[in-house]
Amino acid sequence: MTVTELVSYEDALAAYDPVMGLEVHVELGTKTKMFCGCSTALGAEPNTQTCPTCLGLPGSLPVVNATGVESAIKIGLALNCEIAEWCRFARKNYFYPDMPKNFQTSQYDEPIAYNGYLDVDVDGEVFRVEIERAHMEEDTGKSTHVGGATGRIHGAQHSLLDYNRAGIPLIEIVTKPIVGAGEKAPEVAKAYVTELRELIKSLGVSEARMEMGQMRCDVNLSLRPHGVEKFGTRSETKNVNSLRSVERAVRFEVQRHAAVLGDGGTIIQETRHFHEEDGSTTSGRVKEEAEDYRYFPEPDLVPVAPTRAWVEELRGGLPELPRVYRNRLREEWGLSRHEMQSVLNAGAIDLITATIDEGAPADQARKWWMGELARRANEDGVELAALPITPAQVARVCALVKEGSLNDKLARQTIEGVLAGEGGPDEVVTKRGLKVVSDEGALGTAVDEAIAANAAIADKIRGGKVAAAGALVGAVMKATRGQADAARVRELILEKLGVEG
Repeated sequence: MTVTELVSYEDALAAYDPVMGLEVHVELGTKTKMFCGCSTALGAEPNTQTCPTCLGLPGSLPVVNATGVESAIKIGLALNCEIAEWCRFARKNYFYPDMPKNFQTSQYDEPIAYNGYLDVDVDGEVFRVEIERAHMEEDTGKSTHVGGATGRIHGAQHSLLDYNRAGIPLIEIVTKPIVGAGEKAPEVAKAYVTELRELIKSLGVSEARMEMGQMRCDVNLSLRPHGVEKFGTRSETKNVNSLRSVERAVRFEVQRHAAVLGDGGTIIQETRHFHEEDGSTTSGRVKEEAEDYRYFPEPDLVPVAPTRAWVEELRGGLPELPRVYRNRLREEWGLSRHEMQSVLNAGAIDLITATIDEGAPADQARKWWMGELARRANEDGVELAALPITPAQVARVCALVKEGSLNDKLARQTIEGVLAGEGGPDEVVTKRGLKVVSDEGALGTAVDEAIAANAAIADKIRGGKVAAAGALVGAVMKATRGQADAARVRELILEKLGVEG
């Protein structure tokens, strides 16, 4: 199925209701792995952060990471889940080269947290996403396929395996089927992952940086004809690693499913790969059912039984959660709910806050992140935080505008230079010669020249049509390459023509 064969999103929604299920894997920020003492630090040489336990060597025994359990409970509490009084790990059996044990230590029918919910806002409407479970498990290693055109195993000449990541602690958060979102399904999916990411970061259990794989989403989607209760066959788009891509994956799969069903075809229950370059998905492998994994209780680990006193202690230590935090910021920044939702959707809350902490006024920090920088991020198809500019640099641009060294046009050019790698704001201003022309003599000369070249307009201004001064201001700004202070130019024009503003 190619992109050109898809039905329109509107036609798909006219015939079908989308049903979603989102599985989000969060890599915990513990210092050691989930079941051994190996380091989780990034950047080490391949296969140097391993031991007999995470390599699955005979005779090695796992021990549960206490911080991992604590993090799981915090996540469960923040998601309004019930916390199990007793739970245990299970072996999920399947063979992959990057799983040295040939099974994954996970949880199956006895998760540590279950039956919760997370409320998300989409266009002023609150959607409650119900949480089926949040369970503990370990990550696999990393396969690098060499020699092929796509970076995948098909067509590769050989593969390299790095087990440094094998055993990294993960929390998998699984929603119940999300129904009733209708045409807003892609936006609801994005809003949920956005809200979840903010929640995870607020707890301090993970940086949740999607571009680094610290948080990734599997998008399950099916369609059912209007009026039908039974769910359709689902596809699972694996490892979607940006907020924008979650939305695009849902939209594409809605259109693809509708096209297949509309042609009388059958949806295959399978995993699919998401392609960032065009927002499409392609087939991966047939999706296994739970029984295919031959789950059974992990015999080498004792059950986890958190005391109620400990759970309540952790509940009492939870930080201000994102919705409460946003409502407080919204009031401090003087924004409407819709404006605050736009900031959240753009992933700009932390960036704006950090810029304010660097000394920028709240309105100016929001203006640049949600304006020029959001536009550039959208053009480049990247998250706002991935742009090569820091909150401190944006705050410096704000300071240069406030002190009169830059106007808005020159500030945009300065930001453009920073994004292009030309240095910090001050360096870019110097290299490009962007400072506002503040010399009264030079401005006066430019104003005199503009008046002389536009005598008819000057006469209109003298005759009382002060609004015509805008044309002369424009002429001066053009002559100074936009480097004059427009407000001061207007004052000089009216002074020289003997007109009160």
